[in-house]
Formats: sequence, structure tokens, C-alpha cells
Amino acid sequence: MFRAIDPTTEQVIEEVPFDGAAEVDRKLDRAARAAAEWRRVPASRRAAAVAALADRLDAERSSLAALITREMGKPIAESRAEVEKCAGACRWYAEHGPAMLRDELVETDASRSFVAHEPLGAVLAIMPWNFPIWQLIRFAAPALIAGNVAVLKHAPSVPGCARTLGELFASAGLGDGQLEVVYADTETTGRLIGDPRITGVTLTGSTRAGRSVAALAGAAIKPCVLELGGSDPFVVLADADLEATVATAVTSRMLNCGQSCVAAKRFIVEAPVFERFAARLSEAVAALEVGDPMLDGTRVGPLAREDLRAAIGAQVEATLAAGARAIVGGERLDGPGWFFAPTVLVGVEPGMPAFEEETFGPVAALTRAADVDDALRLAAATPYGLGASIHTADGSRAIALARELRVGNVAINGIVKSDARLPFGGTRASGLGRELARDGMLAFTNTKAVWVR
Repeated sequence: MFRAIDPTTEQVIEEVPFDGAAEVDRKLDRAARAAAEWRRVPASRRAAAVAALADRLDAERSSLAALITREMGKPIAESRAEVEKCAGACRWYAEHGPAMLRDELVETDASRSFVAHEPLGAVLAIMPWNFPIWQLIRFAAPALIAGNVAVLKHAPSVPGCARTLGELFASAGLGDGQLEVVYADTETTGRLIGDPRITGVTLTGSTRAGRSVAALAGAAIKPCVLELGGSDPFVVLADADLEATVATAVTSRMLNCGQSCVAAKRFIVEAPVFERFAARLSEAVAALEVGDPMLDGTRVGPLAREDLRAAIGAQVEATLAAGARAIVGGERLDGPGWFFAPTVLVGVEPGMPAFEEETFGPVAALTRAADVDDALRLAAATPYGLGASIHTADGSRAIALARELRVGNVAINGIVKSDARLPFGGTRASGLGRELARDGMLAFTNTKAVWVR
């Protein structure tokens, strides 16, 4: 059963039963029929529908933001920003998408030869709860313009967001099977991946889930895009502007209560500035307003689920037991709601849980680096490869260092974030394939070479 529980009050909002086998089958048939028709619609008309979706997102911004915050606890200002980002991405793709799909002429020994990019069909989107609107939109906007349709299997804790997405698509003229919402359990989701009506799979989720999905998609010989976990290093070099860097660090670590795959997780700081950085970061984190996420002044809300708070608490306790020290926070907060105090840990070393594992909560783990080479070594000491950031006054050196990092995204003097204009994704345990930009547009297309005499 899908169950939404308000993480601020711990009260059940809504329960939605899983779809039965007949209902799932009906939705898949509808998606398959839609895919056969939608691929023949000109790309310009498909783009116009996505532009209309942007208008609907704008019109429903306030109600959507409130729904996001009620179901998963994100501060309301961040929820509004999520909806705005979705509308912006839809408009960018509506403007640029058709050009990305044009045939590419190639000079060969033929009278004419070209490369065409054609849609695959119905793509299964297995989406998470932490950015419940954005994660679907960043896949669906380019996929729809490319001529595909989407079957959405959302996270069980955000049924309201799942249903509302279906309604929004329909109100934008995308209600004829272009987005089918299925309320499926894990077993049914596995069967969906193998179903011949599904032609590809995209997942945003944990590395463990990615391995399972990749195995099923591989067995069915279907393409998949996986955006998985991350343990992004935030590298602070001795010449960094500490005031600006601390502000960036707080934003990157505490956004969405620290529940983001691409957030800064491990803060690796050169020794000459370690103490000053730790002191300033702890002051800034201690000053954050924690409380009701429906209030505009709140910077940190509750964790999205009770088990997530238990997990971050156990991780912090194990890291402290291994020899680290909490200079801010380090414990759950009393009262209703799944709140955990914003936390700064120092003395975190390789081998400790907060260094080795993904930290999905408001916890910053600080590690001292002897020099630049040591910082790079520590940054690379992880199986993950989603993102990284480097903070320094020397831009040329930063670019050279960025090329050394085995990650999909590097920010220099900024935070790692997804942007419709740039490809987004990871490597190694953080996934495969890319979303957004032209890479995302073509992720679920068949690249076909045509040779004519």
C-alpha cells in the first residue's frame, strides 16, 4: 500500500492500495497504444504540450509546493523552488528539444546518408520521494518531446504527488496515455521491467535498487538510466574564500534536510584552514532555523520518514563510537515529527560510517587533508562517483583537479546541482547513463543510420 505520513506531525495523510493485476495491465495497454500514436506526432507539437505543462506547473505552484512539504517534509520555500525548476526545464526543452531530434546529415559514399533519433516507446520511470516532482519532470520532459511516453511508479510515501502529476499532465493535454501512474509494489515493478510493453527503464534511487533494476533490464535487453547514491566530496583548499565557501557548504549539505544524492557529504579540508572552516561552519549550522516546514523562515525540516531518522542516528552514533566528535548537534530532537539536529562531525576518517557510507540527513562530516594531493586521495576513496565540488581561488588549478575526479559532475566554487542545459548523472556505484541536456533527450531513442543510393 502507498501511505503518506506527514513527517512533521506523524499523522497519516492518505493510503492508496496497490493496483491489481488487471488494472496494471490496463494501464500498460493504454501506454503502449499511446506510444504508437505519440511517436507520429510532430516534435513541434510534442514540445508545445510540454510548454503547456510548464504553464500548469506555474499555475499550481502553491498547491504543489504545499503537497510536497506535507508528504515529505521539505521546507516550503524549497518546495516552491522545486516546482519553479520543473516549469523552467519544461520550457527549455520545449524551445530546444525539436532541434536536438533533427536528422544529422553525414557525408559518405551514398547519395544521401543521415542519422535519425527515434523514440523507443513506453519507458518505466521508478522515482524517489526526495524531489517528487522534479525527478519525474527531468526525465519526462525530454522523453515526451523525443516521442516516448512514461509509466510512472512513484515512491510509496508520496501517493498525492504521484496522482497530482497524472492530473497535471492530463490538464496540459497529455492525458491520453502519455503518463500512466501505477501504484505497484516491488514484485510488480520487477515484472513491469520485463514486460514487452515497457521499452526502457529509468531509476533514481539507491545503489542497491540500481543493481536490481539493472539486472532485470539487462536480462530483458532493455536500456536503463540509473541515478543512484552519492557521497560527494566538498574539497576546501587553503586559498579558498572561507566566508563564501561556508555559505555554499551549508546550502549544499542542508538542502532538503540533507536528503539529496548529489548533496555535499564529505567535507575534505586542507590542514591550514581546517580549524577556521570547522568553527565557521559549526556557527552557521547551529544558527539554522529548525521547525515547521510550512513556515517560510524554516531552513531545516524533519526527515521524510521515521526509518530515515533512525538510520542517520545510527550512522552518527557509530561514527562517534569510532572516534569522531560532534561539535554541533548529533542527536534526534524531542517532540512530534522526525527531526534530527543539524550536525557537524570532526575527526571523521576513512573507515568510519560517515565517510564510507552515504549520509542521507543533515550531517556534515569533516576530514582533515594534509595537502592538495591528500585531499584528492581522500575525495577518491569511495565507490561512488556522482558529484564533487572544489573550492579555491585558483580557477585554472581547480579545472585541472576536476579532471582528476572520477565523477559525473564537478562544481568549482559552487554546489553540485542538476541543470536542464547540462548532462547529469554518475559513474561507478552512482549509476550509469545521463539525464538532461541533449544526452537526456536521446537516452531513450534508437539512433538509426540511413544510407541512400
